[in-house]
Amino acid sequence: MKTIVWFGIVLGALSATGKVFITKTGTTTILECGVNSFSRSLTWNKNNDRIYTIHVRNGFEGMPMKGRIPIVTRSKVKEKNLEISKVIVEDAGKFTCEADGQTHHHTLLVVSVSASPSGSLQVGSEATLQCQVKGLDSQPEVQWRRPDKSAHSGSLKPVASSDAGTWQCTISHDGTIHTEDLEIKVTEPTTTKPAPVPSQNSKDGRKTCPGCATHPKSRSDAPLILGLNWWMWLIIGVGCLVVILLIVFVICLCKRIKRKKRKLQMKNSRQLKTPKQYCQCNRPAAVAKPRQGRRRDKSSDLPLQPLLIE
Repeated sequence: MKTIVWFGIVLGALSATGKVFITKTGTTTILECGVNSFSRSLTWNKNNDRIYTIHVRNGFEGMPMKGRIPIVTRSKVKEKNLEISKVIVEDAGKFTCEADGQTHHHTLLVVSVSASPSGSLQVGSEATLQCQVKGLDSQPEVQWRRPDKSAHSGSLKPVASSDAGTWQCTISHDGTIHTEDLEIKVTEPTTTKPAPVPSQNSKDGRKTCPGCATHPKSRSDAPLILGLNWWMWLIIGVGCLVVILLIVFVICLCKRIKRKKRKLQMKNSRQLKTPKQYCQCNRPAAVAKPRQGRRRDKSSDLPLQPLLIE
């Protein structure tokens, strides 16, 4: 009888043992509850804070009751498992899934890999590769591997061109191995050409440089006058000359137009001063009209001539 009791206790302990889930920041992970189904209630907790609680009544699941911790806004229950999106470092820790009174404990480890300083590394500089695991009381075993798969401590002093590529962080915890990749970019430092060293002074006191005789000055090396090359001054002078000629032409044209207007006005004034000549026609003068108020003299009656009788 005692054997059967101890066997049941061991089975209950094994069924209550949880899993260790490892993920990295920014991804979506699913925590498995550890049961096939539930008939009365399901509760997910993080440490001692509630995330979701679902009750089953009359065979139907009710509306889930949400907690008030930040992870609630980025998580949801799918059947019996808990899905967390956009994982952050603060999500790491202990999780508990309680289904129909049976409790299962799980652990979420969040891995973050980075290089300090971030971005592209320059040859000859120093950098440190960081592989951090959150969610455990003690730091697990971490091992870096170079792009050629050889082991490395993660400290680059100094950075070489061969360090460019995909580095791998291997994490070991309770017999579970997890790997995360980190892409490293290496750039060559920018080199500046040294300034030419002038040779010894010549006899006339001016400095000479080797190769000046064999390599004449280019157009860009021509002497500057008030900060401008001679050809720029030439262009400015030609432009000014064209503007002056254009102004002189406009002035002459205006004077010529005024002179023509003045001549035209004088000609019109002369024509107005000459008297007008009218056309005279040779015709008899009109008979003077009789004055009013006077009666005309009646003409004397003509003498009557006798009628001739045949």
